[in-house]
Amino acid sequence: MKAVTDADFASKVLASDKPVLVDFWAEWCPPCRMVAPILEEISKEHGDKIEIVKLDIDHNPKVPQEYGVIQIPTMNIYRNGEVVKQIMGAKPKAALLRELAEFI
Repeated sequence: MKAVTDADFASKVLASDKPVLVDFWAEWCPPCRMVAPILEEISKEHGDKIEIVKLDIDHNPKVPQEYGVIQIPTMNIYRNGEVVKQIMGAKPKAALLRELAEFI
């Protein structure tokens, strides 16, 4: 899974021609570490339809602040530069796949 930063967020996420799920996470967050391998699997299985990237909120505070991310893990799905869905909290793979059904 690729990482994005405050600096390249616009070019890698907002300008993408396919939907992008951004996983807002931090090293100290146990639920974030639980959901990371699940997102990695989904990325391998459905990467042709949806891009999955992660953004470390500790090192990149600007973007989470802009989008009102106050709890992690939060996963925002961006399409054509807009947030089209927000998923909050760690979820099992089946639940995440249901949330992502319209994009994959």
